[in-house]
Amino acid sequence: MTPLPFTTLEARAVRLVRDDIDTDQIIPARFLTTISRAGLGRHLFADWRCDSMNAPRPDFPLNAPAAEGARVLVAGRNFGCGSSREHASWALADWGFRVIIATSFADIFRNNASKNGLLTIALGASDHRALLDVLEGDGSATLHVDLAAQRVAAGNWSASFTIEPFAKRCLLEGVDELGFLLAVDADIAAFEVRHTPGVAAALLTASRAAS
Repeated sequence: MTPLPFTTLEARAVRLVRDDIDTDQIIPARFLTTISRAGLGRHLFADWRCDSMNAPRPDFPLNAPAAEGARVLVAGRNFGCGSSREHASWALADWGFRVIIATSFADIFRNNASKNGLLTIALGASDHRALLDVLEGDGSATLHVDLAAQRVAAGNWSASFTIEPFAKRCLLEGVDELGFLLAVDADIAAFEVRHTPGVAAALLTASRAAS
């Protein structure tokens, strides 16, 4: 599934302010028997969100009525640590999240997230605390995320964030690495023809014949 382009987002946030939320809690290992992304959202935080009888826990933030339709998740430090399972990003995206805000992220999770259309925003401790204060004061507050400007705002609060340039470009254009390469396929082929005419031409002819 190709990610949708991300430019700006106006959405409510749900707070799950815990440190070291690992990928086995984001989606437990027993749900990794599929390579389909569709439907994984129903297993998001399964062991925290539901009890042993699969009934929703009323005190879990994602089960609160105010969390309905939220597209931003605000967590704590070191979000996405643990195993490298890409299913964690799939489950978050399938639930409906487009933005994860934390003070830090595990590197592998952050890379997986950007490839699947999820924007991860790492805020400094003071900005993170200020955002939580806004959300605690107004449970219906709307966050405004502007990827091009690299700014996030809520109420009277705003902050800038950093993002790796290639990840930003892919999110803005709604492509993963493969989609990016396919979009410049003609340029790549032209470059190869200019620099190795005989070999490149033969490879290009064979590729077109195969397709």
